[in-house]
Amino acid sequence: MKELIKKYGHCWTISYFVVYMIWFTWLEKRSMPSCHIMHCFVDDYIPFVDVFIIPYLIWFLYIPAAWLFLFLKDKKEFYKFCLYLYLGMSICLFICTIYPNGQDLRVNLDFGENLWVKMLGFIYNSDSNTNVFPSIHVFNSIAIHLSLMKSKHIPKGHWVTMISLSVMLLICSSTVFLKQHSILDVIAGTALAIVLYQIIYNDIFGKIKSVFAKKKAE
Repeated sequence: MKELIKKYGHCWTISYFVVYMIWFTWLEKRSMPSCHIMHCFVDDYIPFVDVFIIPYLIWFLYIPAAWLFLFLKDKKEFYKFCLYLYLGMSICLFICTIYPNGQDLRVNLDFGENLWVKMLGFIYNSDSNTNVFPSIHVFNSIAIHLSLMKSKHIPKGHWVTMISLSVMLLICSSTVFLKQHSILDVIAGTALAIVLYQIIYNDIFGKIKSVFAKKKAE
């Protein structure tokens, strides 16, 4: 038992998703007299493409697959990945908490039209069009891909990273082609992923500090 705890004790991190779901559910159900609508002119030029429901739903497999891979491979990498993912998701929820937002992009669907529309109808019915900025779908997808790229257990140019890149791009694209998000949400989710990546993986603050220390020494 002690060996199992020592080897897999870091599984406690999965408890974050309980906190996340409680917070997210509260945001979805709270009453808001008004919210800021995320919409820009670019959104009006993006067509609705129902088949993008496939990569959109793959997101729900992409997260646990990456989580499990790093969980089993390397505890240090796993903790860094969790810090990256959980911090970003929490920031997204915090922004939605203090800055209520939503979107008005969804199209009227004939849910009996085809399988893709039926699947999208389920998403539309279970997920409101509020709390969209920044896009957690986009943030998570980019964060997962960058974390896998940084893993010492995946060689550069490996087929896993190539597939991950394709999945990440398709998921991010699906958010706007399904009218689940504005391009503004995508930009914000991307920016958040890049900033946190620099802080957590590239130690940007440490590098800035060393530059100033070097100049001071000169």
